[in-house]
Amino acid sequence: MDRRSFIRKAGVTGVGAAAAAATLAAPAIAQSNPKVTWRLASSFPKSLDTIYGGAEVFSKMLSDATDGNFQVQVFAAGELVPGLQAADATTAGTVEACHTVAYYYWGKDPTWALGAAVPFSLNARGINAWHYHGGGIDLFNEFLATQGLFGLPGGNTGVQMGGWFRKEINTVADLSGLKMRIGGFAGKVVERLGVVPQQIAGGDVYPALEKGTIDAAEWVGPYDDEKLGFYKVAPNYYYPGWWEGGPTVHLMFNKAKYEELPPAYKALLHTAAQATDANMLQKYDYLNPAALRRLVAAGAKLRPFSQEIMAACFEKANEVYAEMEASNAPFKKIWDSIKAFRKEHYLWAQVAEYNYDTFMMVQQRNGKL
Repeated sequence: MDRRSFIRKAGVTGVGAAAAAATLAAPAIAQSNPKVTWRLASSFPKSLDTIYGGAEVFSKMLSDATDGNFQVQVFAAGELVPGLQAADATTAGTVEACHTVAYYYWGKDPTWALGAAVPFSLNARGINAWHYHGGGIDLFNEFLATQGLFGLPGGNTGVQMGGWFRKEINTVADLSGLKMRIGGFAGKVVERLGVVPQQIAGGDVYPALEKGTIDAAEWVGPYDDEKLGFYKVAPNYYYPGWWEGGPTVHLMFNKAKYEELPPAYKALLHTAAQATDANMLQKYDYLNPAALRRLVAAGAKLRPFSQEIMAACFEKANEVYAEMEASNAPFKKIWDSIKAFRKEHYLWAQVAEYNYDTFMMVQQRNGKL
C-alpha cells in the first residue's frame, strides 16, 4: 500500500474511531453523572453573607464538580419557609435540603441541640475533632434518622460573643427579670437565674431591642452583629458566649432523597460539606478582628461576664444536663460521648496551645506584634 494512502486512511479511521468512542462513552458518563436538582432552605437572611453564604459555597462546589449536573438551589430564610422551620420542611420533603443550626429545634427534643452547641461544651476545634474523629457525625445521625434526615457539619462560627445588653450586668442578681433573645436551650439554663428567654429570628431582634421589648440579645460575633446594628440600641457587648463555644451549622438532607443519590454524588456531597465547614470558620476568623475594632470605634463597650456569673451558669447548666440525662436516653448517649472527649480536649488544650496563645496575646497587648 502507498505510504501516503495508508496514513490518509489510518487518519480517517482514527478520527472515526475517536468519534465512535465518544458516542459510546457519552451514555456511560451521563449515567454516572445524572441530572439532580435540589432545593435548599436556609435559616439565614442573605444579608449575613458569611453564614448564609455557606450554603452557596456548598452549592457551587457540587455544581462545579459535576459540570452543572448536581444543582442545589439556595433559598434564604422566608423565601420558601420561615428560617426556623427549615429542618421541618426538609423532613416533610417540601425541600430536599436545609442549612440550619440544630439547636433551633431543641423544643421538640433537647437532643437536637447536641449536634450544634450546648452550654460549656467544646470549642470549634474540639467539636470538629469529635464530629469527624470521635464518632459525632454518626451518633447525631442516629438521632436525625428518627426525624427522616441525614446531616453533615456545614459551618462553624467559632466561640460566639455573649450578646448585647441595654444595661451593665455585673452580678447574678442583675440577671433577674432580664428579657433576652437567646438561642438553643441555653435559655433553659439562664432561666434558672431569673432571665426570661426569648426565641426571636435574626431579622426581628433589632426592633425588639430598640422598642425595649427585650433587654438583651445574643447573635453570633462581631462581623454578623455589626451588620445587624445592635450596638446602636444596646451598647454593652459581653463575652464569651459560654452557651456556644463552637456552634456547628448543619447541612441536613431529606434521608430518602440522600439515599437515592449515586455513590459518587454521596461522596462528593460529604467532601463539599466538610470544605464548607472549614471555609466558614476560616472566614469568620479573618473578618471578626476588623469588625470588632469598628464596633468599639462606633461606641460598643466590651465587657467580660464576671467569674461569679460564669460559675453560676456552669452550675445551672450541669443541673439541666443531669435532669436530661435521667429522662432522655438519646440525649444521654450523645452527651456522654461529648463529655468524655471534652475532658481530654481541655487537658491537651491547656498544655501547648494555651501557653503559646497566651504568650502571643501578651506580645499583642504590649504592642510587639
